Amino acid sequence: MARKPDLPPPPYLGLDPEAAAAKLPHPTDTSRFAKAAAFAARGRDDLARRGYAPDGKKRLRKFSTWEITRYLIPVAPAHLRRVLKNNPDLPQGEGIGGSKWFTLEEVLQLRAHLAEAGTKDYLPFRPEGLPAKVVAVANFKGGVGKTSTAAHLAMSAALDGYKVLVIDLDSQGSMTSIMGGQVPDEWKTVFPLVARDYARSVAQENAVREARGEPPLPLDETLSAAMETKAEDVIQPTHWPNIDLIGAQLNLYWAEFQIPVWRMALRQWPLWDALGNFLAEDGILDRYDIIMLDTPPALGYLTINALAAADILLVPLGASFLEFDSTGRFFDMLYSTFASIEDGENSARRAAGLDEVKFEWDVVRTLITRFDTGQQADLANVIQAYFGDFMNAHRQDFTALVGQAGEQVNGIYEADYRQFNRETYVRGREAFDRTYAELKEILIGSWWRDAQLARAAE
Repeated sequence: MARKPDLPPPPYLGLDPEAAAAKLPHPTDTSRFAKAAAFAARGRDDLARRGYAPDGKKRLRKFSTWEITRYLIPVAPAHLRRVLKNNPDLPQGEGIGGSKWFTLEEVLQLRAHLAEAGTKDYLPFRPEGLPAKVVAVANFKGGVGKTSTAAHLAMSAALDGYKVLVIDLDSQGSMTSIMGGQVPDEWKTVFPLVARDYARSVAQENAVREARGEPPLPLDETLSAAMETKAEDVIQPTHWPNIDLIGAQLNLYWAEFQIPVWRMALRQWPLWDALGNFLAEDGILDRYDIIMLDTPPALGYLTINALAAADILLVPLGASFLEFDSTGRFFDMLYSTFASIEDGENSARRAAGLDEVKFEWDVVRTLITRFDTGQQADLANVIQAYFGDFMNAHRQDFTALVGQAGEQVNGIYEADYRQFNRETYVRGREAFDRTYAELKEILIGSWWRDAQLARAAE
C-alpha cells in the first residue's frame, strides 16, 4: 500500500525573524500616506472614468421602446407607436422600424403627454400642497449596501417620474461618484447649510444679549460666509434629468468635529434640526418629490440630522449574525440618542410652556441586501421573525447584474440590457424594482394618510 505523502507544515510555523525583518520596508512616515492617497486618487479617477464619457462626464444611456413599455410607462407598444405617429411634435426616438431609443428627458415628455391626453394614471401619485417625503438610508455598520440601496431607489423613483434630490452625507463620497458629482471642497456640501443654521441661532442669541447689555457670541469668517449660503449654491444637476445632488467629499467630515464645538458654545442650538430646517426654509420640500439621504456608517451628528429630518427610515443589513447583531445595537443607540434629546429638551420646554420635542417617522423598515437564497434563507427567516413588522417583505438578491454595475460605478438602471442576456437583466433589475415597489407603497400610503389628516383639519 502506497504511503501517503506527508502534508507540508502550516505556513505560519518555522518563520525566521531575521528573514522576516529583511522583507520589511523602511519605517513609514506621515508623508507616505499623502503619496498613497495621491496614487489612489489617480486610480479612482481612472476607474470612475471607465463608466463615463470620454470627457470624464457621466451620460445616461437611452431607453428602448421595449424598456419604456415594460418598465416605465404602462402602455402597450402598439399604442405608443400610434401616439408617436399621430403626434409628430413628440420625440420620435432614434432607430428604425419598431426599435426606437429615447432619452429619459424624452420619456418624461411622453409620460406627460399620455397623462394629459389619457385616462390612465401615467404620473406617479403625489398630492398637491403636501411636502416631499424625506427618506434616510442608515446603519452604522459599513458594507451593508446603504449607498447602493439609496442610489437605486433614487434612480427607480426618477424612472417612475418623481423629481429627486439626493444628499450625500458620507465624506467618502461614494454616492457622489455614482451620480457623477463634482465637489471641490466642503462649501459644495451640506456643511455651509448646517453652519448657517448655527449662525442664525447665534444671531438670534446675540439680539437677546444686546438687549441685556451682554457681550455677543462671536461670528467668525466661516459662519459669516455660511449666513449667505443658500441651497441653490450647493445643489448640482446630475446626468439624470430629474435627479439633483448635494454631494460630499473628504472635508465634510470636519462637520463631525465642528458641530459639537458649536453646540458647546450655544447650548440652546438644536443641532439635530439643521438639515431639516434648510430643507423647509429653502423650499426644497416643495421643489422635489423625494429627498434621499445617504448617511455615513456611524451614528454621528450628520446621521442624527438625517434621521431627525427623515419621514421614512430604511436600515439595510446583510443576512449574517454579525450584521443582525450590529443592526440591533444600532436601534438601541437610536433609542438612547433620541430619547435623550427628548428628555433633555422637554424638561426645559415644559417649564417654559413650549411644545415638547417628539421624534416620529412615518415608517421604519429594515431590508436584507446582497441576499444569497441558497445559503442565507434560514438565517434571513430568523432575522425576519425577530424584526417583525420592521422588516421589508422582499430580500434584495445579489445578482451578476448588480455586481457588474457596481464594478463600473454605475447603477443597474444605467446598464444597457444588451450587454446581458435578457434573463440576467430582468432578474437583476427585479432585485431593486421590488425594493422600490415596497418603498413606493410606503410613500404613497404616507402621502394619502397625510392628505386625509390635512382634509380633516380644515
